[in-house]
Amino acid sequence: MDLSTILGMLICFLVVTFAITIGGPLAGFIDPTSILVVICGSIAAVATCYPMSTLKSFPKIFSNALTFTPRDTKGLLEMLQTMSNRARREGTLSLEEFVTSIDDDFFSRGVQLVVDGHEPQAVEDILYLEISKIEERHKLGIGMFDDLALLAPAFGMIGTLIGLVHMLGQLDDPTKIGPSMAVALLTTLYGSLISNIFALPIAKKLQFRSNEELQEKEMIAQGILSILNRESPRFLVERLNVQLAPSDRFVDAS
Repeated sequence: MDLSTILGMLICFLVVTFAITIGGPLAGFIDPTSILVVICGSIAAVATCYPMSTLKSFPKIFSNALTFTPRDTKGLLEMLQTMSNRARREGTLSLEEFVTSIDDDFFSRGVQLVVDGHEPQAVEDILYLEISKIEERHKLGIGMFDDLALLAPAFGMIGTLIGLVHMLGQLDDPTKIGPSMAVALLTTLYGSLISNIFALPIAKKLQFRSNEELQEKEMIAQGILSILNRESPRFLVERLNVQLAPSDRFVDAS
């Protein structure tokens, strides 16, 4: 569970709620019609932008922002170094036992390509093509939340305009102008809250997760190509280490 995402949204919600209750009752900021216009309208507009196959993955994409799996970069580099040493001593066929023991499908398929004896250029083309497709899928998921962040305030404004039209139709009764104006402005508030407390932060967190995964996949690809090219295991580790923060780097104790 990613506490920063959950705590961040919760604190934002509590701060806004606290600010509302200081000035008056919370019930005055709840209007079912405004909620219907903003939430249903925004979701429907986002659904219009994407195919059903992508929309079905919305819950899974959202869960990715709420979960956190630490990336073991030191373990990854240690394994690549072990594989490089083995390949230099015994040949690439000796790496076959790693294919079934590796949990990462991308890593496992890359090692299988090495074992099968494919040319380095062919292996590079396949690995980087898969990385590009992973990035495309990530962009689709992030795009849904970016679009929601864009559309929610727009539907908030639409709701406000609807409310203003109703208000102008009641100008003959001055006592109704104030309450009608307040309700009209609620949709703008709802749209802004959905955009800035929910959709935009989730999109940013998903982009961060995507960058992490793509960096890991690229390091795997570079390591596999280094093994294929029979580069020094020490050089392999050093080249990958420079891409990491000092605290995440692998130090060979041998």
